[in-house]
Amino acid sequence: MTSNERVVVIGSGLAGVRLARRLGELGMPATLVGEEEHTPYNRVLLAEVLAGRYAPEVIALPAPAELTRGRVVRIDREMRAVHLADGTEIAYDKLVLATGSNPVLPPLRGLWDPERHEFPDGVHAFRTMDDCMRLSKAVRPGARAVVIGGGLLGVSASRALALRGAQVVLAQQGERLMERQLDPSASKLVRRHLADLGVEVHTETRVRAVRSVGGTVRSVSMADGYALDADLVVIACGVRPRAGLAQEAGLAVHKGVIVDEELRSSDPRIHAIGDCAQFEGTVYGLATPALEQADVLAELLAGDADSPAARYTGTRALTRLTLAGADFLDLAAFGETEPRPGDDVIQLADATRGTYRKVVVRDDRLVGGVLVGELGTVGALARAWEGAEPLPANGAPLLHLLTNDGGS
Repeated sequence: MTSNERVVVIGSGLAGVRLARRLGELGMPATLVGEEEHTPYNRVLLAEVLAGRYAPEVIALPAPAELTRGRVVRIDREMRAVHLADGTEIAYDKLVLATGSNPVLPPLRGLWDPERHEFPDGVHAFRTMDDCMRLSKAVRPGARAVVIGGGLLGVSASRALALRGAQVVLAQQGERLMERQLDPSASKLVRRHLADLGVEVHTETRVRAVRSVGGTVRSVSMADGYALDADLVVIACGVRPRAGLAQEAGLAVHKGVIVDEELRSSDPRIHAIGDCAQFEGTVYGLATPALEQADVLAELLAGDADSPAARYTGTRALTRLTLAGADFLDLAAFGETEPRPGDDVIQLADATRGTYRKVVVRDDRLVGGVLVGELGTVGALARAWEGAEPLPANGAPLLHLLTNDGGS
């Protein structure tokens, strides 16, 4: 590409902002189109804003100079232009979709107010800064809050609400918290951490309905007939790629926008990165892959397309949750945390200190691990996993990695 070609990036989250900044540094300014009115921000830290630890401006991202605020409603591939809701039309030579993801809304009776076609008062998703600000304004000491969903987002939201003084009940349909990332032992420690904050955790339970009176939530009904009084209900049931624009434009979409190693969609002039992109069957939905994809695409668009660095080959993604403050919670999970028959497992646990470390070794290679508390070793373990190099046969160096002397 040449520097006078027009690059338009739809989405002002981590991926979109990173790409626009990197292109600017490489001498190719891009037009960033962001739907939210707020300054671009780090969505990963929203729970810390809700907890009152950070002000919204603390998690702001450096905004590129060419930031257009507006909602894209249509992509015209033939004319190579995007159309905004206010009638604005922006032409492009290359278009990048960094549209992120939407919250998954469970099919609960009463979740939508039939007259206003929106949530009843007191019901909140927890995905955007607006969600966070509305929820932060609504929470008060003693408020009865029900969080639906016990994954990464539900755990973060429950902890934040508890730190704000709410009486929190977390309802998880699965058998344990964060079951996609953590093994049973690590999940128990997270549950204990929440319990110490006063959060009441219910697993293997399903919410059936939301009951409102006069447009304001009053309770949630469980499948077993039990009802939980609620002043606040937080929906934290995961996210799905925001790929509607791509689908309406006729691009290949499965779970997300399907891209190749150059992060191209089925239209070679349109790329996708971040939560909305699907590479080799995987939608990552994590910050690290989104940033790596943005860096690769910047090199492709502004640099040498023949460079080995200008290819995306996938990310070995590590899930990290760090919630600071007096009631500190730090955990990490990577790779395969559940062993197969024949795998070796090394575990170190300290019930008193609430720490747990486990790694899974297969054919002399580290294939996964999970750690809770005192994560001084996570950097060394992650490097050993990412390198996929054979481990020394005597096992001593691996045990060393599991101690705090392993380095960060």
